[in-house]
Order: sequence, then C-alpha cells, then structure tokens
Amino acid sequence: MTSQRTRDRLINRLQEQGIHNEQVLDVMRRVPRHLFVDEALAHRAYEDTALPIGYGQTISQPFIVAYMTQLLLEDGVGNSVLEIGTGCGYQTAVLASIFPQVYSVERIEALHQQAKKRLAELELYNVQLRHTDGIEGWPNPSYRFDRIIMTAACSEIPEALVAQLSEGGIMVLPIDNGADQTMTKVTRSPDGLICDELEKVIFVPLLPGLG
Repeated sequence: MTSQRTRDRLINRLQEQGIHNEQVLDVMRRVPRHLFVDEALAHRAYEDTALPIGYGQTISQPFIVAYMTQLLLEDGVGNSVLEIGTGCGYQTAVLASIFPQVYSVERIEALHQQAKKRLAELELYNVQLRHTDGIEGWPNPSYRFDRIIMTAACSEIPEALVAQLSEGGIMVLPIDNGADQTMTKVTRSPDGLICDELEKVIFVPLLPGLG
C-alpha cells in the first residue's frame, strides 16, 4: 500500500482535482507520507483523506497539502516560507522539498519532537522548527517571510503574521466565519492586504498557548 503505483494513483487523483503545478505533483509523488502517520495507518497513507496523528490533530488530506502549496507558488518560489502548525511534519517536508528556507512552529511539544525526528531522517536540513505559539508567528519578530502558510483555522488574520509577511508576499490560510471555513489567499501589496476567498475547507481550530 506504500508502493510507487499507489502513490501514482494519488497523483492522478490530485491532477483530476485541479493540481497542475508539476513541481508540486513531483514532490507529492516523492515525499513518503506513510512515514508521517502511525504504523497502523500506513496502509491508508496514500488515500486522499486526512488521518489522525493524536493530540486532537490530523495529517491534512493530500489534496489540501498540494492545493495550499500550489497557491504559495502562483507568483513564483519565494526564498523563505513560515508554516504555522508543523503537526506531524508532512506539509513541512513538502515545503522543504521546494523552498530554500522553511521555518515552522508547533504548539504541541510531542508533535514538534516527532516532526523534528522525521525531517532529520529524511535529511531535510533547510528547516528550522520551534515549539511556540503559532498565533505569535516566528519567535523573532524581526524576521520577514516571502510566504506564510497556516494549517489551522482562525477567525481573522493574526496581526503578528501580517507583520512578518514581506512586501509582495503571499499568505494562505483557512478563515472561519462561524458558519464555515474558507481557504483564503492573502497578498501584501503597497496599498494593504488583498484577500481572495477560495475553496470551502475543514481544519482544526488555531489554539493559543503551548501543549
């Protein structure tokens, strides 16, 4: 169930759903998703579905991972990307296979440690991980990022993340309006933020504090 044929079936499904960026498709084909789930769920790793990873969290559906990554690349590959919500590290691994510099924060210590171990095993050394509150962004507020991706839903765009987004940068995140969640692409222009509402999605909520 982790064979290349199984992975290719997933890639075909992603293409049918509108994933067209060849770089994204190639990385999704290569990154071993089965290494980021419990062994008991490894046989389901290449299904296009979210799976539990413990602590009330999930590994995102492959389509969502590919879709959000594709959105980040619509205006080219930036130098640096900040990920809010490392989780098990799967989305992080996809980003690290494309972007020169990846920074990722996770509020749950156990998931942070697991992701750190898995990414090291895959020899993805262009990633910096921190155990910290994602609402505050990267611990060093002077940092600026070309791209920001949030893998949990919030009711509004955190001000700390806007402050860390470079001019011309892109942020992709799910916004929860109370009735549903909408994937939103935010571009920082000289005149302010440009927000494009896209697909309806379902994500776990962004929670404050450490776990």
